[in-house]
Amino acid sequence: MTPAELAEVVLSAAHAVFTDRGLDSSALPAQTVVERPRNPEHGDYASTLALQLSKKVGVPPRELATALAEQLGRAPGIKSVEIAGPGFLNIRLDAAAAGQLAKVIVEAGPEYGRSDTLAGQKINLEFVSANPTGPVHIGGVRWAAVGDALSRLLRATGADVGTEYYFNDAGSQIDRFARSLLAAAKGEPAPEDGYGGAYIAEIATEVRNRRPDVLELGDDAAQEVFRVEGVQLMFTEIKSSLRDFGVEFDTYFNEKDLHDRGELDQALARLREQGHVFESDGATWLRTTDFGDDKDRVLRKSNGEWTYFAADCAYYLDKRERGFDRVVIMLGADHHGYIGRMKAMAACFGDDPERNLEILIGQLVNLVRDGAPVRMSKRAGTVVTLEDLVDAIGVDASRYALARYSSDSPIDIDVELWTRATRDNPVYYVQYVAARTASVGRNAAEVGLTRGDAADFHAELLSHEKENELLKALAEFPAVVATAAELRGPHQVARYLERLAGAYHRFYDNCRILPRGDEEVTDLHRARLWLNDATRVVIANGLRLLGVSAPERM
Repeated sequence: MTPAELAEVVLSAAHAVFTDRGLDSSALPAQTVVERPRNPEHGDYASTLALQLSKKVGVPPRELATALAEQLGRAPGIKSVEIAGPGFLNIRLDAAAAGQLAKVIVEAGPEYGRSDTLAGQKINLEFVSANPTGPVHIGGVRWAAVGDALSRLLRATGADVGTEYYFNDAGSQIDRFARSLLAAAKGEPAPEDGYGGAYIAEIATEVRNRRPDVLELGDDAAQEVFRVEGVQLMFTEIKSSLRDFGVEFDTYFNEKDLHDRGELDQALARLREQGHVFESDGATWLRTTDFGDDKDRVLRKSNGEWTYFAADCAYYLDKRERGFDRVVIMLGADHHGYIGRMKAMAACFGDDPERNLEILIGQLVNLVRDGAPVRMSKRAGTVVTLEDLVDAIGVDASRYALARYSSDSPIDIDVELWTRATRDNPVYYVQYVAARTASVGRNAAEVGLTRGDAADFHAELLSHEKENELLKALAEFPAVVATAAELRGPHQVARYLERLAGAYHRFYDNCRILPRGDEEVTDLHRARLWLNDATRVVIANGLRLLGVSAPERM
């Protein structure tokens, strides 16, 4: 019996109680929730339904809980119901009902854990969005791992998600990039405000290979060639690096397109219509202080140039006009000050900033080796890049390590820890269960042990304490996925997988799955193989949500 099925049983019992007592059934919720009690000794599940309904129907909570307990005690699959405190219901399932979950999971396969809790939401999720002036640095890599995992979680819970990379190909940073490439091509030092690192020389060389005549042009014309060709080369490399990291975007959006299509003018016109634009000192401003910003923001400078904030406004409006109800933007720790102005901007458009715009801030990441931070990339010169991280610990470990922690917490990634083939390496600990469950399946086939038909599955035989513990852990997965999606926390999935891995190891150590020697294959062996295979399904489903592989061998 799954938690959702048990919740339906609890509601059915409540309907019966209300009917017997002549109570108003409209007070009953459309659905309820059963949870794991903090103390396993209190039962398999707990319900607070009696407490929730007591005031609505004017019945003391313990009296209502007693009636519910009596009704639930007659339901198939319920072993016992105890009343605790002011009216909590502590429910124990019989072994057969609890064990049926293994069959449910195996038959559901990749669908187990998916739900429609966020159905109807159309979400635009923007993450990474690094400027095409250098390789993706380790802070951007964190958002690549977390953002991609979050997109998977949102889709697994029914949301309509569009992932997006905002390609900043306009503005002063691109001019500095072009000047740096030109200087490298000439064999000159990088400009004082330019970019360094071996990658600049590599791209400059590639541009010269494409355009052998580039240095024969005047500096202005040459710089424009390096700007166009260099940005294209850099962005191609960024996309390739992210693809190798397992991250693909639905949309790569060019900032330059906003300018070329006149969308900044359109955004300005819309903001004027809303009455929040004013002129001062020859510049055009947006009165964001009306909505809690610490100061008003310039949209267009007195010299006629657009500001970055104006592009932000146009880009937000573009997303909303593409039909997205909620715009989610992931930004680095140095962008915390953007939250107030962006929320105010959404309000200036007439949107609800709490419903239509969500900004997530990620904290810093350090790569650590021998107890000291790795500060310099061989190629980028000043930062640790995506390639540096993957070279150090691999794709799976990188994605798991970055997604394992709440994004609002700074983290140190210890190279020694994340490359170690031991239980203290979290990704190894979880992937080892994936491999072990697959190995058990292969070994079972060699000795003639198969699960058999689902109709012949004897769930009641899964009565050992460690079997029950594992079944409880497996039952948590759908709720973990739903909560992680709702709270934008892929780390909750990682931590759950580690708890599940521990439960499986304890089951494996205490409950023999395969027959010994010439021992006859029994229904208990088959039942335990169902449980083993159910664990592999959940481990694989959870790792897939994090973009991490579930190996069959290690």
